[in-house]
Amino acid sequence: MYIWKKGMILLCGLVICAGCRRREVQPKDQKNLRPNIVFILADDLGYGDLGSFGQELIETPNLDALARDGMRFTQHYSGAPVCAPSRYMILTGKHAGHAFIRGNDEWNERGPVWDYRAVAHDSTLEGQRPMPGNEVFLSDLMQKAGYRTGLFGKWGLGAPHTESIPTESGFDTFFGYNCQRQAHTYYPLHLYRDRNRVPLENDTIPPHSTFEVDKGNWGEELFEQGDYAPFRIYSALEDFIGESPDRPFFAYWATPIPHVPLQAPGKWVSYYRRKFGEEPRYVAGKRNGYFPHRYPRAAYAAMISYLDAQIGRLIDTLKKRGLYENTLIVFTSDNGPSYAGGAQPEWFNSGGLFPAGYGRAKGFLYEGGIRVPLIASWPGHIRPGTVSDLPTAQYDLLATFGAVAGFEPPDPADGISFLPTLLGSGMQQRHDFLLWAYPEYGGQLALRAGDWKLIWRGLNDTDLNPEPELYHLGEDPQERNNLAESYPERVDSLLRLFHKEYEVPEIPLFRLKKYESRFRAGH
Repeated sequence: MYIWKKGMILLCGLVICAGCRRREVQPKDQKNLRPNIVFILADDLGYGDLGSFGQELIETPNLDALARDGMRFTQHYSGAPVCAPSRYMILTGKHAGHAFIRGNDEWNERGPVWDYRAVAHDSTLEGQRPMPGNEVFLSDLMQKAGYRTGLFGKWGLGAPHTESIPTESGFDTFFGYNCQRQAHTYYPLHLYRDRNRVPLENDTIPPHSTFEVDKGNWGEELFEQGDYAPFRIYSALEDFIGESPDRPFFAYWATPIPHVPLQAPGKWVSYYRRKFGEEPRYVAGKRNGYFPHRYPRAAYAAMISYLDAQIGRLIDTLKKRGLYENTLIVFTSDNGPSYAGGAQPEWFNSGGLFPAGYGRAKGFLYEGGIRVPLIASWPGHIRPGTVSDLPTAQYDLLATFGAVAGFEPPDPADGISFLPTLLGSGMQQRHDFLLWAYPEYGGQLALRAGDWKLIWRGLNDTDLNPEPELYHLGEDPQERNNLAESYPERVDSLLRLFHKEYEVPEIPLFRLKKYESRFRAGH
């Protein structure tokens, strides 16, 4: 239950769970045998946005080298098609049918949470709806296993002055955005270090601001301030890596890149301006919002190449410190590419093999919205240049990192360790199905079993009377040929499997109303 008290937001009755299976901390002489883990989560990066996954316009040499030195997964999925639920499922190992967080919930009942100036003066308006205090997180388990734990980047799973913040959720330290709305600018007024705001040398430019473009002034200087958040976030990550070398570390780098708005260092934008030439301007409108930009394609590519350069610097740092050979690096994205804010996924072919325009990318359960790149590198353990078509989901990461670090997932959990695939040895367990339940963008569900995939849209849309769709991904990866009428028994069996796994969410906002009504009525 949430209550107001003396202007602060508190959570009543939420206690961090201590009763889950834990491993005792190993003696010091054994700790160094376990690898460090760096988990890098990009934000709205499409399946086709990296050179190693087919990108031809944006240059990503460091990530491509990481793929050559390790393994690419071609059938990896996010847990949800948007930010908060995807991040929740990574940390809990739960799929969307069992998750507490299933959509983006800005906790609007507190007041003007979208008013940037109001939030600047009142931190109780910041952040998202908190998670329950009895959740067991990947970070909790890593911490109990003897790892130093740090989160650098975007949190988006709670709010200041609640127990649902990183340092109350298994992270020894945190630096970055507490609130995902604040991450709608790369030049915010502040970031957070642990519990406290860190002021930045930036002016108050509210996210989604626009200006008169017909005067020829595109205001790049207005939207480029002094402190670029991704630079500050990476610097904190690098500092963390250099601390306490006698203990293994788990670093979760949740970079905001390349989520819009389009804001990148000028030298990178200039590079792609020369490469791409003249291009149509982006004028921020009511539908797609965010900041305008004179060179939107150049800016989007610049953001990704800037992140790639940071990853190159990270690898150099690990090598100089003698840590690289004993570090597992995993890179992926929280969901498919955005079509808003001047991003142009169709021009870049950001979805790769999969359509990625509106209705098929971020926010939707078609492949373009949830199929994401995954790269894993671990020198001496993962064979270089390997590719896996094992279907995996981000709720598998907790079990996989647990197998590496030496702890068991909490019970029950939905994820499966894919460490045998990474190492090329041992018996790899496979999912019978992958499941999604997403209440936004009209309300949607999806389930994949083998190559069959069921999608049902419009489950919260009062203007639609939708029917389930069925696709065979082996023959139709772009989901163009709906086979539902030809295979009604298959549709029915997949719906019943979904219903067996689906729990009605605690938060009414996350319900799939038409689906629940249909099954309460006896299907």
